[in-house]
Amino acid sequence: MTLRAFGRTGVRVSPLTLGAMMFGAWGNPDHDDSIRIIHRALDAGINIIDTADMYSRGESEEIVGKALAGGLRDEVVLATKFHAPMDDNLNHRGNSRRWIIREVENSLLRLRTDWIDLYQVHRPEPGTDFDDTLGALSDLVHQGKIRYIGTSTFEPSAIVEGQWIAQRRGRERVVSEQPPYSLLARGIEREVLPVAQRYGLAVIPWSPLAGGWLTGRYRKGVELPVSGRSQRTPGRFDLTLPANVAKLEAVEQLALLAEEAGLSLVHLAIAFVLEHPAVTSAIIGPRTMEQLESQLDAAKVTLSPDVLDRIDEIVPPGTTINTADGGYEPPSLTDPAYRRRTTVGPE
Repeated sequence: MTLRAFGRTGVRVSPLTLGAMMFGAWGNPDHDDSIRIIHRALDAGINIIDTADMYSRGESEEIVGKALAGGLRDEVVLATKFHAPMDDNLNHRGNSRRWIIREVENSLLRLRTDWIDLYQVHRPEPGTDFDDTLGALSDLVHQGKIRYIGTSTFEPSAIVEGQWIAQRRGRERVVSEQPPYSLLARGIEREVLPVAQRYGLAVIPWSPLAGGWLTGRYRKGVELPVSGRSQRTPGRFDLTLPANVAKLEAVEQLALLAEEAGLSLVHLAIAFVLEHPAVTSAIIGPRTMEQLESQLDAAKVTLSPDVLDRIDEIVPPGTTINTADGGYEPPSLTDPAYRRRTTVGPE
């Protein structure tokens, strides 16, 4: 695979990133099989692996750590994330300095490594001072435990805030963003991708196959598959919701377009994400070897202007058909208290 610049870091990565979310109890519980998939991906030229502490409550990191033992660690750009709850303790989660300093040690142990190349804030946390988060992460960079700082599913204003804090407060700079991006979820084209270009950030989108919607398994007249992912995030899959019905309509048109172009729907979907000039590397998350093999050659596909124009007609630029595919809704939208002025007592 032809390597691409990872923002302005000087690091170069493959156009496909191996996502490890499906290794472990959430997807493939067979550690040996998961390790074979990882090794096959590395043999095919992938040199960046992305996981997170929350994936199967640490089991994914453990599998990746075992796969990279024996000399492979130095050959891989290793990325993981923190933020989500790891147990019922309310302090064992989030973006606080207290949790970051503790959880990085847990991830290092599970990954069997002395350093993490890219340590990412998995989601924003408006109640925690981002300067405090970046301060803790900067300390870890200075200690050599992490090399770079990234974010995932941040809004454009928060991305800019991170750059501003780094400049004004002398923190290490966020170098990458990991947003959702697919043929069905194009919302980041409005601001996130232009902002990333403006600040020289690497972009490694998650879910280019829209959580399985673009694999060919979700079609009209076909019994829809039940998966652990659909059970964890029913809002993305429940066909009683109009937004998901609209997604199914779009998938039908995209599948026909792929057929006309002589491509699989999988290759069309991944190639579309890689086509955007702001995108560095698309995260693929196979559960099986067969799924991995079906996705590897997508990096070789180039879409013609005619095909890209047809895609724009089916799902207009900047459109996310179902907002649940965006991965994050700020409290200003989800919590009524942020939108309503409450008067206590007489005015």
